[in-house]
Amino acid sequence: MTSGAGGSGHTRRGVVRSHTVIRAEAVAPEGERPRIDVATLLSVDPTAPVTGLGVQARRVVALLVPGVLSVADVSAHLELPGAVARAVVVDLVVSGHVRAADPFTPLAQPHDRDFLERVLHGLQRL
Repeated sequence: MTSGAGGSGHTRRGVVRSHTVIRAEAVAPEGERPRIDVATLLSVDPTAPVTGLGVQARRVVALLVPGVLSVADVSAHLELPGAVARAVVVDLVVSGHVRAADPFTPLAQPHDRDFLERVLHGLQRL
């Protein structure tokens, strides 16, 4: 289905394959790439210039301007495969355009045994 352009990544209908839109070249100062998963929360650094960013990276930055979104949200809003969205986000985090944070997970509070037994009995009655 390629147009015969020697593996240019384009199909006959002009659609660009996902792997051709990501650069994945940025390297963190320590040589390690940040660990980003679908639940990672993202926010944009408003002071970072967007010059030199690719099209997909600019789309991600524009999407994050109003507030915080997860990688999964970015993927869904931009209709990108999860792996592509994650790769673009990793590059943006390494370059300093986007900040990444682990999702908030509250610590579990110990419950009273009596309370748990009442919940169990209530569920058994259902």
